[in-house]
Amino acid sequence: MQPVTSAELEEQKPDREERVRRIIHVDMDAFYASVEQRDNPELRGKPVAVGGAAARGVVAAASYEARAFGVRSALPSITAKRRCPDLIFVPPRFDVYRAVSAQIHMVFAEHTDLIEPLSLDEAYLDVTDNKQGIPIATEIATRIRARIKEITGLNASAGISYCKFLAKMASDLNKPNGQAVITPKNGPAFVEGLAVKKFHGVGPATAAKMERLGVLTGADLKAKSLAFLQEHFGKSGAWYYNISRGIDDRPVRPDRERKSVGAEDTFMADLFDLDAARAEISPLIDKVWRHCEAKDLHGRSVTLKVKYADFQIITRSKTEATPFGSVAEIVATVQKLLAPLFPTAKGIRLLGVTLSSFGDETASGPADQLQLEI
Repeated sequence: MQPVTSAELEEQKPDREERVRRIIHVDMDAFYASVEQRDNPELRGKPVAVGGAAARGVVAAASYEARAFGVRSALPSITAKRRCPDLIFVPPRFDVYRAVSAQIHMVFAEHTDLIEPLSLDEAYLDVTDNKQGIPIATEIATRIRARIKEITGLNASAGISYCKFLAKMASDLNKPNGQAVITPKNGPAFVEGLAVKKFHGVGPATAAKMERLGVLTGADLKAKSLAFLQEHFGKSGAWYYNISRGIDDRPVRPDRERKSVGAEDTFMADLFDLDAARAEISPLIDKVWRHCEAKDLHGRSVTLKVKYADFQIITRSKTEATPFGSVAEIVATVQKLLAPLFPTAKGIRLLGVTLSSFGDETASGPADQLQLEI
């Protein structure tokens, strides 16, 4: 199905609600890499990767020139360099990215206080009732993107729809430096024609499971009963049932809480020894615990992530009845999860730890995860 880019969503009203919300998802284009190209004219028009160039480095972000060669975030640097021999690596400058992000959010605040940040470079905005009294959401999105360009020199893309899920999907339709609208009239049909692996919040593992169940598109998903989806996907079943019909009632929440906080690190040399692994994961646990303490977050679940030298990834989790009360408790739990993995015949190139289950959580959409910078 062709995306709708001209019709205004205000002209349509879904049968299921009296008033149409106007949700904008703003997503900066290749944010980290674009900041680097802005600040260094010699990088403009060239393939740039933000991240470490070392053999164990990982791409944090890639310019569109680099993406043309298949370079993407989370790609090992050595693989990225193989795909694009002329790739230029630039170390990240998170202090600069945070400062630019603050400028962008000031632009958002000119239009609404209902701003839900997803990361430094993207956010949801509810502009149903906006500060400037502009009745057309697409006009607001156009103004926001122009203002961001004026202040930062950077391009942003936007998606406009009546719900968060479709606004997020719409923002990818005309990237870079574009915007698209998915109206209430066209929302359900748009979802039906979309491959489930492209759904926001559906990762590779879930997409593979859906494929095994014969679910390849939104239409396939819609054909499954609520009971079937709950049987195979638990609490997430209701979420999949609703979005397959273009239904997402989640509000834009300025005070949204994180569902998980994690940190991970890739090592210069593979780890084969349990004591070495314990030493490497200890500062990751400390980092997660300090952040959660500062935000007054109390989690009951801890997850250990392990990536082996052959890039196989496994996770091990433990959930307690009550929140962890100290960093020592988390350390003890992670060490119990880590110990059975040794001895190992293949080295470990990455370890990560995530704390979650901060409250009474239900499956109400894609997981809201914060990955701390290492």
